[in-house]
Amino acid sequence: MSALATIEIIGAPVACADGVKDSWRDLAQWIAGQIEGRYGQTVSVKYHDLFDPDCPSLPVDVQLPLVLVNGDVLNSGGKISMPLIRRQLTTLGISPNGQ
Repeated sequence: MSALATIEIIGAPVACADGVKDSWRDLAQWIAGQIEGRYGQTVSVKYHDLFDPDCPSLPVDVQLPLVLVNGDVLNSGGKISMPLIRRQLTTLGISPNGQ
């Protein structure tokens, strides 16, 4: 089965006093696990580092982290919100497994 929705999260490493952290990548991996457990293969999640060659083009005036669902901006800047992602999937008619 191919995915009915694709979630792309775009972030970048963050420099702090303790060195460089890849917190957005870590969070994206956690979200991917949660999404896979809840929706199975109907939804795919991909993380892009801003500096990766395969990173999609960014729309004008967005901030990181950027969350795209099927190529449309869901969230720009601030937090990566699992409830917001789930609401968007519901809007697209995608139900969790077994529901």
